[in-house]
Amino acid sequence: MTEIYLEIGKRTVFACACLWPGWCRAGRGEDKALAALAAAAPRYAVVCARAAISFDAADAGPFEIAERVAGTATTDFGALDAAPALDGNAVTAQQSDRVMALIVAAWDLFEETAAAAPAVLRKGPRGGGRDRDAMIAHVHETEVLHARMLGLKERPFAPGDRVAVLALRARILAEIGARASDGQAGELPRARRPALFVARRTAWHALDHAWEMLDRQQ
Repeated sequence: MTEIYLEIGKRTVFACACLWPGWCRAGRGEDKALAALAAAAPRYAVVCARAAISFDAADAGPFEIAERVAGTATTDFGALDAAPALDGNAVTAQQSDRVMALIVAAWDLFEETAAAAPAVLRKGPRGGGRDRDAMIAHVHETEVLHARMLGLKERPFAPGDRVAVLALRARILAEIGARASDGQAGELPRARRPALFVARRTAWHALDHAWEMLDRQQ
């Protein structure tokens, strides 16, 4: 059994595994979100294997819904935004290490997928979707937002500056590691999020676009 929570917007629902960062999928309603999460388990198993973490996709269910949290306009736009109360709970050192290993695996999978992808990707049914380089820039730029969610005072960097990306990710990882084991119960400033939420969001964002990039090559 896997503990999850649901972020529920007006049109879109995210189903997210609580302590498996990156394993989050969306759907139109709870049932479709849960089905999408289950369908993504084999893909997520690849991430876990990269992190040398045991994960049996065939045995990932059933799901136990630990919390439902009201989403926002950002949820309906298609991105995680509302942190559940359970993210304020402290985790063990072992759980924190696992979370950080999975974040790194998600980032690495995105970078390797992007390096192997063609520059031009198949367009969506309405002709939309970023091509490879624009998607890389988008994922890297969004890491500044993730850092700011942790309270880090980061500024945008020049497009294509991979040294800056690596340095920023190292600071994000260090901050998550420092805070996750202590928990962050109570109110945070509006723009801030608990460390576990940021861990989940940055891993989800990298994986979501890595999987999109793979799908749009077919």
